[in-house]
Amino acid sequence: MRQHSSWYFAAVVTALTLVWAGSLEAAQRGGGRAPAYASAPEIPIEPVEGFFKLPEGLYFGEGIGIATNSQGHVFVYHRSQDTRLFEFDEDGNFVREIGIGLYGLEFAHKVRVDKYDNIWVVDEGANQVIKFNPEGRVEMVLGYRPPPVDGALAPEATDEWGRSGGPGADERYLFARPTDVTWDTEDNIFVSDGYFNHRVVKYSPDGKYITQVGSGQRGNGLDELSLPHTIASDDEGNIYVGDRSNRRVMVYNSDLEYLRMFDQTGAPWEICISPGPHQYLFVSNSNSDSNPARSWDTSGEVYKMELDGTVIGRFGEAGKAAGQFQTIHGMDCRNPNEIFIAEISAWRAQKILVASEPVF
Repeated sequence: MRQHSSWYFAAVVTALTLVWAGSLEAAQRGGGRAPAYASAPEIPIEPVEGFFKLPEGLYFGEGIGIATNSQGHVFVYHRSQDTRLFEFDEDGNFVREIGIGLYGLEFAHKVRVDKYDNIWVVDEGANQVIKFNPEGRVEMVLGYRPPPVDGALAPEATDEWGRSGGPGADERYLFARPTDVTWDTEDNIFVSDGYFNHRVVKYSPDGKYITQVGSGQRGNGLDELSLPHTIASDDEGNIYVGDRSNRRVMVYNSDLEYLRMFDQTGAPWEICISPGPHQYLFVSNSNSDSNPARSWDTSGEVYKMELDGTVIGRFGEAGKAAGQFQTIHGMDCRNPNEIFIAEISAWRAQKILVASEPVF
């Protein structure tokens, strides 16, 4: 287990909790019936109960990220006693834990796997994006973890780490609670630097800054974002940004120039795009992780869409039973008929079989 000071971890959790509780409005947190809900036909699903088999004494914490590789292995990034990254084989058997004791694993936010089976984690507590090779060794780090002596959040708006906004968006290689990562067809790296800097940053494959979209301040213009919480890319290199607080998905080309916007599927806590000749976009209108009972009736579903924004259908609902979703925070759709999800409020991961077509 990682040896770090307990007071620092407590400070991170306390500070982040205060920020979440005090500064985010209901729309930012998710919840609210999506405009597409009434007209979207339901897609049948079936949960694969008991798929993940953990060793005795090992448990999931908050399900934050989930991803698969080309061999069918599943990676679950979660917040337990520590932030932990578990690997399972294609049958759900536990394989190993990756990154034990790693300085950059502090407060999980996302895990993704690239086309070379490298494993990338985004850690909002450490303000870092870390690339592991398939063997589990660190090959690249973007960002810099603030010294523990500084605490989790700075009280001044001019803090050099950008943790309270302001100058953070001008920092090319520092993040302020980043949220996700993806790549274009030329292996350029895109990081959503979400909670304070409200931007998406583009880097070269070797980590050199290229450009960004987002001003560092909340906004709803075509080149503005408000908590970009999730990000994905299609086979043409276009970048899809789940702009959660604005309740929309923004689409940019690989130069981060605006292309189009989808605003009919609620607050995008998580998005993913399936590979293959016919790609689909999945968008989760997750119920809030503060979990008020009223949010269960107006959110929790996932939408399956064409890449032009056409809604094919929806599946799932808020709840804690198998096949229900309790705040989806991570989603993998490598196979669009087998969706893996990680749930922050249910402390679990699920494998969900999804029908190809909706029921009319």
